[in-house]
Amino acid sequence: MKNLRAIVLLFVANTVSGVAQGISMLAIPWYFARDGDMARFGLIYILTNLVSLFWVPYAGVLIDKFSRKRVFIVISLVGGLAVGAIAWLGHWQGDLPWWLVALVFGLTFFNYNIHYPNLYAFVQEITEPRSYGKITSALEIQGQITTMAAGAAGAVLLEGTQNGMLNVFGFLVKVPWDIPAWRIHEIFTLDAATYFVGFLIILAIRYQPLKQRHVEHGRLLVRLNIGWQYLRNHKLIFIFGVASYSIFVTILIGVFYLDPLYVSNHLHETGDVFAASEMYYAIGAVFAGVAILRMFTRWNGVIGIILLTVITAFIFGWLAVAHSVIVYYIVVLLMGLTNAGTRILRVNYLFNTVPNQVYGRANSIFNMTNILLRIAFLALFSLPFFHVGNNVIYAFVILGIFLLVAAGVLIAYYRNFVAILATQRT
Repeated sequence: MKNLRAIVLLFVANTVSGVAQGISMLAIPWYFARDGDMARFGLIYILTNLVSLFWVPYAGVLIDKFSRKRVFIVISLVGGLAVGAIAWLGHWQGDLPWWLVALVFGLTFFNYNIHYPNLYAFVQEITEPRSYGKITSALEIQGQITTMAAGAAGAVLLEGTQNGMLNVFGFLVKVPWDIPAWRIHEIFTLDAATYFVGFLIILAIRYQPLKQRHVEHGRLLVRLNIGWQYLRNHKLIFIFGVASYSIFVTILIGVFYLDPLYVSNHLHETGDVFAASEMYYAIGAVFAGVAILRMFTRWNGVIGIILLTVITAFIFGWLAVAHSVIVYYIVVLLMGLTNAGTRILRVNYLFNTVPNQVYGRANSIFNMTNILLRIAFLALFSLPFFHVGNNVIYAFVILGIFLLVAAGVLIAYYRNFVAILATQRT
C-alpha cells in the first residue's frame, strides 16, 4: 500500500490526541450533570452548535485550500496552547469557573468539527480506491479503541476509586490503591499535553498525494459556493449525505446531553456508570469495524445503512422503557455497532462518489445540516419537561421516530443511490 508509513503515523497521532480529548468530553457533561446543571449545559451546547454553523463551512474551505497535514499542525498547536492556558489558570486559582469549563467544551467541539473532516479528506487523498473499505474500517476500529481507553480512564478520573474498588465495564474490581478523582483543570492538563504530542507526530508525516487538487482562487464565499454547487448538481448525493447522517445526529445528542441526564435522573447512578457505558459503546463500534463490510458484501452499503438506522430507532425505544443499568450497557453497545457501522458504510460510499477536490466542503455542508438538526433537538430537550423526574426517556422516543423518518427517505431513493455508486465504479 502506498503512503503506508504516513497512514500509520496519522493513525497514531489520531489515537494520542483522541484519548485525552475523549476524557474531557466525558468529564465536561458529567461536571454539569453532577451539579444538577444540565439546563445550563444544554444552552452551552446549543450556543456551541450555533457558532459551529459559521465555523464548519469555513473549516471545509480550509481543508480543501491548504495541505491537510498543515491543517492538522495548526489545529494541534492552537488547541494545545488554548486548553493548556485554561488548565494553567485552573492550577493557579485552584479551580475553574463554569464558563471556562464551557469554553474548553467549545474549543474541543470546534476542533472536532475540523479534525475529522480533515482526517477523512487526508485519508482519501493518500489512499488507493481499492483500499477505501479497509482504511475506513481501520479508522473506526482505531477511533473506538481510543474511545474505550478514554472511557476506562474517564471512569477513574471522573470518580476515582471508592474504598479501593474500580468500575471496569460496570463491574467493581478491587485494586491495591485508592485513586483520587481528578479536578477538571487536571483533566484539561492531560488534554493539552496530547495536542502537543499529536503535533510532533504529524510533523514527521511524509506522503505522496494520490489525488491531484488544482488551486482555486477567490474569496471564502466563492470557494464555499463551489462545494454547494457540486451538491446542487448532485442532489441525490446531498440527500444521501444528510439522511445517512441521522444516527450520528442522535448519538451526539445522546452522548453529550441525554445520557448524563438518563444516568442521573432515570437510573440514579454515578459518573462511573456513564464513563463505563463509553467502553461498551466502543466494543460495539470495534465489532462494526471488523465485521460490517463483510456482513454487507453480498448487497451494498446503502442497504446496510437503512437496516442499521431502523435498528437504532428500536434501540432508542428499548432504552425508553427499560430501567436497568445492564440494559443500558447492552443498548449502548448496540448503538456503538450501529453508529460505527453506518459511518464506515457512509464514508466508503462518499469516498467513491465525491471528488477529493471538494470533499472537505461537501462534508462541511453535511455537517451544517447535522448541526441544524442538533440545535432543533437540543432546543426541544432543553425544555424543563425533559429535566423533571425521568422524563428524559421521552426524548429517546422522539429520536427513534426521527430515525424511522430518515430510514424512509433512504428507502425512497435506494435505487438511485445504488445507480450512482455503480456509475462511479465503472
